[in-house]
Amino acid sequence: MSRLFIFIPLLCLAASCSLLPGHGRKQEPVARVNDTYLYPDDLKGLVPSGTDPKDSTDLVKTYINNWIRQQLLLQQAENNLSSDKLDFSKELEQYRNSLIMYEYESELVKQKLDTTISEKEIADYYQANQANFQLRENIVRAGYIVAPLNAPDIPKMRNLLRSEKSSDLRALESLCQDHATSFSLDAATWISFSALQKVIPLSTDDQEDFLNSNHYFEVQDSASRYMVRIYDFKTRESVSPLSFEIQNIRAVILNKRKTELLSRMEEDLFNNALKKKKFEIY
Repeated sequence: MSRLFIFIPLLCLAASCSLLPGHGRKQEPVARVNDTYLYPDDLKGLVPSGTDPKDSTDLVKTYINNWIRQQLLLQQAENNLSSDKLDFSKELEQYRNSLIMYEYESELVKQKLDTTISEKEIADYYQANQANFQLRENIVRAGYIVAPLNAPDIPKMRNLLRSEKSSDLRALESLCQDHATSFSLDAATWISFSALQKVIPLSTDDQEDFLNSNHYFEVQDSASRYMVRIYDFKTRESVSPLSFEIQNIRAVILNKRKTELLSRMEEDLFNNALKKKKFEIY
């Protein structure tokens, strides 16, 4: 079995190793596994400043013990694997090349990619790809009010919430600001019905049946009354509305532009090199 030597000065453990003498590899090691050494420099930054001395000691001990275990396992593996299985030069080169190309492509995209997407472009993409926009869940456009059970003007809030007049909506917003715990009167934004249920304590076994039967409903718990108006809804597997898909479409268009940009860059690079005879195929 591999021989093991550990040296941990008390000053190191009490002061995050900052008081150990020496610099670089001229320092005394804090641990050794065969011919591999762990030095104080390897422990720099391990313990945050201001850490309690006892916690510092525990952190350093844990790190050193883990390092020893890892080295023992690594050396055991190296001693028992054939030389061809220990040769990772190809894998390391491929990994390095991948990192270099990723960084270069990221910089190219950052500098060259046009991220401006017009409303018309989004609408055109939506119209041409509606088959790709089937809903996976029920969504609603809804307004709701959460008010204390003893809040004044609840009947008035209820009537105003059900009204079609814009003047009533303004009056309702004023009432809600004074008396509601929370509210949303946004009739334009689509949200998932499940998201609405996180605000409204409503439990239903059949969302679609509930939505078909309830354009307005109220529920309450021990503290609050919840008044909800469903302006519109769409059920799963129907075509998702454009406004619900804008961010998704934007991401798809940007990704398509990114792919095309990188493809053009690669093709231009190849053609220029070909013209200048920078490569040959033998």
